[in-house]
Amino acid sequence: MTTPSTDTDEAATSRPAAATEDGTTGAPLLQVRNLRKSFGGITAVDGATFDVDRGTITGLIGPNGAGKSTTFDLVTGVQTPDSGQVIFDGTDTTGWRPHRSANRGLVRTFQIARELDEMTVLENAMLAPRGQLGEQLWRAVLPGVRDEVVKQEERLREQAWETLEFLELDHLAEEYAGGLSGGQRKLLELARVLMLEPEMILLDEPLAGVNPTLETKLLERLHALRDDGYTFLLVEHDMDVIMNHCEPVIVLHQGSVLVEGPPEQVKSDDRVLEAYLGEDV
Repeated sequence: MTTPSTDTDEAATSRPAAATEDGTTGAPLLQVRNLRKSFGGITAVDGATFDVDRGTITGLIGPNGAGKSTTFDLVTGVQTPDSGQVIFDGTDTTGWRPHRSANRGLVRTFQIARELDEMTVLENAMLAPRGQLGEQLWRAVLPGVRDEVVKQEERLREQAWETLEFLELDHLAEEYAGGLSGGQRKLLELARVLMLEPEMILLDEPLAGVNPTLETKLLERLHALRDDGYTFLLVEHDMDVIMNHCEPVIVLHQGSVLVEGPPEQVKSDDRVLEAYLGEDV
């Protein structure tokens, strides 16, 4: 899938280079170094350090309160770290605002999908790309320039249909987003971030509230996108999903990385079992 180019405050990024035999390419796409964040007297993230290689679905797990969502916030600019560094695709993006990180190719979803209920599914998808010419009133009304707006909108509409078809939402394209099920809302949120043509997507509990049929569909799409060159960092409480679909797996505990490695190694690590207080991981 491709999207039309748009004007941004950062240079457009290209699709990641072809993967090597082990599924990765060169230097890590994302490098997190000693991130720290406190709220009042509570430390939410305490020196978190890890890498995410290109072309992987990397799992990020940990007990409640381990700092997973806050780490996502720090990496994508929703929150500013007290200290530490975020390096994305070789560029220091520490403290960048979310729109700037998104323009660079780093985007995220949220635990609760944030669609616009009174717009159609297709309109929600088309709204995502930045730098649309029609957002500037003078471009939309001047003769000649208006033609450019119309052409770009046609390209966006075509791309949106392709994206919805890929996610099997095209049959709902003309329906209002407010009428979607929880699982369909998660798919629509993924469609919107795909319309930004990112290199890396951070998924915060994408399967929460999703029925088994849609869960299977979503996981199939994630693997297909990974095979197409996308990179994912996935927070999910369903350990079966993490262990069967992610590699490597990173375990956060009290804001720091406790263990990192292949699923089977992580699953059998005594420190992980202790962190989860004996829960089935």
